[in-house]
Amino acid sequence: MRTEGRLVGGFGFPLGCVAAVAAALAAKLASAYPGYAVVAVAIAVGAVAVITTPLAAGGAAAVGWAVLSGFVYSRAGDLVFTAATGWVAVILAGAAGFGLAAGAGWRAVRRERPAVAEAVVPTPRKAVESGHRRVASL
Repeated sequence: MRTEGRLVGGFGFPLGCVAAVAAALAAKLASAYPGYAVVAVAIAVGAVAVITTPLAAGGAAAVGWAVLSGFVYSRAGDLVFTAATGWVAVILAGAAGFGLAAGAGWRAVRRERPAVAEAVVPTPRKAVESGHRRVASL
């Protein structure tokens, strides 16, 4: 289901949640540096924002921030409100905004423009003259 070339929020939000969690998990398992996880989640949020609605993109960014704050910056699963997680929120919001703008631009380029054609008025035709009249026979 799509609206205006976008994946509707009912499908876009779960897709964004899965993408953000998968990106954070993959980056955290691959490296000990939390910056790699932030970049991976930002790319996932931006990619989801390109194809979905603004509300779903914002929800995916919020879930991505919660995953990063709770499991990357805090090992216990508790949300951490520090300057670093504040910057993570700004980065994810920027990724969502950039993705939404890129998606709107892409849809504007792909939109079919109406063809401008010159109006052609045909010449009037003569009325059909009947050469004979039919007579009903019994």
